[in-house]
Amino acid sequence: MSLRKGLIIFILLAFGMGALIIFRSVDNQTIHSLLAANKFKLLLALLVVFCAWICDAGRFCALAFAAHERVSFPLGIVLTWLNYFGSAVTPMQSGGGPFQVYALYKKGIPVGKGIAITLMRTMLTILILTLAVPAALFFDPNMLEGSKFLEGLVFYVFIVILATWAFVIFTIMKPDIIKKLARMVVMWLRRFNIMNSNRMVIKIFAWLDREIDNYILNFRLAFNTGKSWLVLAVILSVLHLLSLFTVLPVLMSAVGLPFRYSQTIAVQAVFMFILYFVPTPGASGVAEGGGALLYSILMPENMAGIMSIICRFFTDYISIFMGVIVVIKMLGWGVSEDLHKGVKPEDA
Repeated sequence: MSLRKGLIIFILLAFGMGALIIFRSVDNQTIHSLLAANKFKLLLALLVVFCAWICDAGRFCALAFAAHERVSFPLGIVLTWLNYFGSAVTPMQSGGGPFQVYALYKKGIPVGKGIAITLMRTMLTILILTLAVPAALFFDPNMLEGSKFLEGLVFYVFIVILATWAFVIFTIMKPDIIKKLARMVVMWLRRFNIMNSNRMVIKIFAWLDREIDNYILNFRLAFNTGKSWLVLAVILSVLHLLSLFTVLPVLMSAVGLPFRYSQTIAVQAVFMFILYFVPTPGASGVAEGGGALLYSILMPENMAGIMSIICRFFTDYISIFMGVIVVIKMLGWGVSEDLHKGVKPEDA
């Protein structure tokens, strides 16, 4: 799937589901509540999104310092927006990493370390959600009651997360096996004349060995000499999620809806946990429709759908738009397509 196709699918699914939600759930009371919304609190919701960006950028900086590398705060903000854009145009929100690794590589950080830094950033979020979701379901076991679809999704996500953690631990514990597997893939490609010389194969072997060593070194540095920076990254990860989860209660307050802050946090933690592993680009369609379904726990049905769309606008659409600007200005669409396809640009 090309970037353009991924972006088009994202927009079509998001707007299509949004239109369906508005058609089926919005009534006169909904419109009245929106028109009477507190403008200051809407601005406050935007400021909370800025706080989330700051925490995420700071997390990138901390993880880079843990790996004995330097990432400036402005670059951290760029990496945050690139992640949103890459996630929006790829299934399972998996596309942010290549853009971030490339941006880090252009700033002199080896590919292996870049992969480890971006992977640790993602795994920290998943780890926090993995701990938060069972706690939320324990304290409110009726949260998913009546929705077999959501119950099935939560079970599916737990399986995927366990498999992901098992793979990451395996790569750290058995780097030699990973190197052998990588060489086998290279030799398999050699059979199809994708690599046209033995010299090229040898160079690729050397590059793979070096970058896998950098990848392992990054984890060892983080858990040894970079422990304090790693702790800071964990704290910023928690603050990042709390900032994102605070947008919804602020929006609810803006339209006069009552809420219990802890309950809104728990519901959104479950929801984000699910969205990380939805196969549509950027979880589009499912994010809007699932939000309308799940947020009905927190508010009347005639408000749940539109609040799902508005919250998504604040927490995702603005960041994705900023990511599009960064991709076009910083990388160019052609380079972005190459990264998306896994092709190393000539100027990299």
